[in-house]
Amino acid sequence: MERISTATPIHVHVSSPLQKKSYRIESIDLLRGLVMIIMALDHTRDFFHQQANIDDPLNMATTTPILFLTRWITHFCAPVFVFLAGTSAFFQSSRKSKGELSKFLITRGLWLIFIEVFVINLAVSFDPSYQVIGLQTIWAIGISMIILGLAIWMPFSAILTIGLIIVFGHNALDFYEQQFPPNHTYNIFYSFLHRPGIYPLGGGYSLFILYPLLSWAGLMMLGYCFGRLFTKYEGAQRKKVLTRLGLGIVLFFIALRATNWYGDANHWTTQKNSLFTALSFIDTVKYPPSLLYMCMTIGPAILFVAWWGNVKNGVTRFITVYGKVPFFYYVIHFTWIHVLSTIAFFARGHSFYEGTHIKTEGPLPAFNFVPPGDGYDLFIVYIVWMFVFISLYPLCKWFSEYKQTHKQWWLSYL
Repeated sequence: MERISTATPIHVHVSSPLQKKSYRIESIDLLRGLVMIIMALDHTRDFFHQQANIDDPLNMATTTPILFLTRWITHFCAPVFVFLAGTSAFFQSSRKSKGELSKFLITRGLWLIFIEVFVINLAVSFDPSYQVIGLQTIWAIGISMIILGLAIWMPFSAILTIGLIIVFGHNALDFYEQQFPPNHTYNIFYSFLHRPGIYPLGGGYSLFILYPLLSWAGLMMLGYCFGRLFTKYEGAQRKKVLTRLGLGIVLFFIALRATNWYGDANHWTTQKNSLFTALSFIDTVKYPPSLLYMCMTIGPAILFVAWWGNVKNGVTRFITVYGKVPFFYYVIHFTWIHVLSTIAFFARGHSFYEGTHIKTEGPLPAFNFVPPGDGYDLFIVYIVWMFVFISLYPLCKWFSEYKQTHKQWWLSYL
């Protein structure tokens, strides 16, 4: 599943002897809004598609190109939001002291972890007993914010160096993991760091670590350092710098991916035809996000900011609304999708008992009122997806306007 960033509105402050100017980076709001909309597609598929909980849409043996791309396009969401959350933190450093920013990042990170455990888990599962506690995107952003809140006391060059070492080096752990079978259960501390896993807590409760912290924390550090490009360069020069950076990352992805040597544990292979071979080439590991996964998503995102982010028309204004209230949208869209899927579940003639006693094969948890194999085809999934984000637009627009006209401290946590 794809999840979100919870970055606050991004402003850049430029100091002069007479004044400090503040302006919004509209291209980043637009990018964030676009991936928010795309994110809802994957979550709609999770709750409505007939194969969502019985097969992997990236399984080359069973998938179709449209199903593969429906899942693959949503790979951009989590890394872009984590990256931009770091960028937002850098921009805030121009209007907060280091102590204020550190305190804000740490407290907001703790708040996000609380929301993940008690709000998002309920929205995803509809299980008020919380038998499975999942640590997914909101947790990853929260713990990464805490780490960044501590890291900002270091020199900028040290943050950049550590971020690069983590992002480029964490896949070296793949060589360590190769000595174990695919179903090996790792120590829970190692799982928190780098390898997803499900761990029993006793009494029928389990902890599901889907987003280990190491690579996400490194990516947020790089997003923080990325923010300096917006204060150092402007206009055509900024566009040129971002274009070179984005293209460089994309070309680096292609060159390294072609070798099958390093950067992703899932090697690409020749498939039944050239199209499926191309799909295999872009099928990189998300859990945890590999070096090549991050290059594949962040490179095009930077190019988007450079070339298309400043386009202004009715469509971009519509999309930008979601980008201004990402956390608010994330929480309500998950709840709304599950409510709609529950209504559809009862409309198909199922009972409440059936909806709350769902079993799945393997260790993955079940969602109440979402039985595996009991859904719809992709056409219906796309229809529901469009209804979801369009129906939430008025609420998101209202909250965006409310945040712009009110300055209460707690709004920065939403």
